[in-house]
Amino acid sequence: MNYQLVIDILGWIGSFEIILGYALISSNRVRSTSLPYQLLNLTGSIFLIINTVYYKAFPSAFLNIVWCAIAIWALTGIFKRILKHVPVRSPRPGKD
Repeated sequence: MNYQLVIDILGWIGSFEIILGYALISSNRVRSTSLPYQLLNLTGSIFLIINTVYYKAFPSAFLNIVWCAIAIWALTGIFKRILKHVPVRSPRPGKD
């Protein structure tokens, strides 16, 4: 098995996921408190951590570790709200 190819593919998938999440949030298609957005951030950052550590790009790995931690923190809040059945407030008055 060609591990370098797998690492490269994971890096590309992670990059795509982070860019997709940014595009969705920038175009107001998703909220920062949405499960899909935070899952894109989490999986994208994990894939990029794997890729950047493999290639010893440690500054990028650090950035993605922080990105991953933020996604985990946000997902924890989302799951707490789901378990309590608390609706997410709109970030702007009058917008849903």
